[in-house]
Amino acid sequence: MSSMELPHLPATTESIAKAQEAKDASESISILYRVLQDPSSSAEALRTKELAITNLTNYLTKENRAEELRNLLTQLRPFFSLIPKAKTAKIVRGIIDAVAKIPGTSDLQISLCKEMVEWTRAEKRTFLRQRVEARLAALLLENQEYTEALTLLTGLIKEVRRLDDKLLLVDIDLLESKLHFSLRNLPKAKASLTAARTAANAIYVPPAQQGTIDLQSGILHAEEKDYKTAYSYFFEAFEAFSALEDPKAIFSLKYMLLCKIMVNQADDVAGIISSKAGLKYLGPDVDAMKSIADAYSKRSLKYFETALRDYKSQLEEDPIVHRHLSSLYDTLLEQNLCRLIEPYSRVEIAHIAEMIELPVDHVEKKLSQMILDKKFAGTLDQGAGCLIIFEDPKTEAIFPATLETISNVGKVVDSLYMRSAKIMA
Repeated sequence: MSSMELPHLPATTESIAKAQEAKDASESISILYRVLQDPSSSAEALRTKELAITNLTNYLTKENRAEELRNLLTQLRPFFSLIPKAKTAKIVRGIIDAVAKIPGTSDLQISLCKEMVEWTRAEKRTFLRQRVEARLAALLLENQEYTEALTLLTGLIKEVRRLDDKLLLVDIDLLESKLHFSLRNLPKAKASLTAARTAANAIYVPPAQQGTIDLQSGILHAEEKDYKTAYSYFFEAFEAFSALEDPKAIFSLKYMLLCKIMVNQADDVAGIISSKAGLKYLGPDVDAMKSIADAYSKRSLKYFETALRDYKSQLEEDPIVHRHLSSLYDTLLEQNLCRLIEPYSRVEIAHIAEMIELPVDHVEKKLSQMILDKKFAGTLDQGAGCLIIFEDPKTEAIFPATLETISNVGKVVDSLYMRSAKIMA
């Protein structure tokens, strides 16, 4: 017999204790389901059922039974009509959070949130619906379903601004900032972040949320190449997340190290990692940034590419790190090429490729790009496979001075003409 077919158990503390003393999780789950079937709706029974729901959610999460958690939310709907709306909101959000802890359930979470939005709309539970919609928008953003997420957020922001729910508004504005950043719309991302900060200044913001605001601020400043300001924001975020033992702390630390590398202070990376705060987070993410810092300090493209290959998931698959490392790689490659071609007036491209330990076609493409960007004066003789470097044309200092003198004489003549015109009049 399944737990649904077994007779119900009374909703008492003894039944909860029996579930906790059961020999395995499956038996505990079965007992808790039977407690929830108790038809009693006394204040004591309702309190016990709430405790049973919390325990059941924990057991199902540990057993990775995501589908059962989803079914549990549907089964509890009659129970929700017996308890206050605030408690209902807490239970619903708790179960949605529990499903999120189970790996590989993003599609299930999206469909679960959509179901709950429909139910809350039918039940006219506006407070809960808005929070579930915000959660749904965050899931759609993670799944890169940007259009649907933007449509949902646009309507939600108008509604929440009208109600002046500042705490939820901070969440939604932050989400919108992340969404616009993902769509590469930096002005709108900054505007949404400013709105989130304005709303946050009017209320008490939990440390985790303040950390998220600082993290997003750092990301946007880094995107504008203002790495010093970005570093200070990442540091604030790192301190907040580290105190809460939040897994986002490792990302804040990683981005801090990235900023140090980008401002040509790669030597500081080892010091930050060996600090008391840094030692807590030693692992592949920190090792990846350390290897990039070492490669940059040695100005070695070979070490740089080795680091990118060895730590692909930490560097290439993190879009923020990847974007900045791409520009860093280009800068490093240009510096190396300029240093190598400096002694020559004519040199084989194959020889340069051999010295820099990169494929010939890759070097040829980069050299042509550098010539077009006027990084040096030269031309590629593709027939002979050579690079011809020209002497920097020295501009004679007399020519700009002559032009300036002629311009000044012109202004004097114009001034005299204006004066004579006034006298004649």
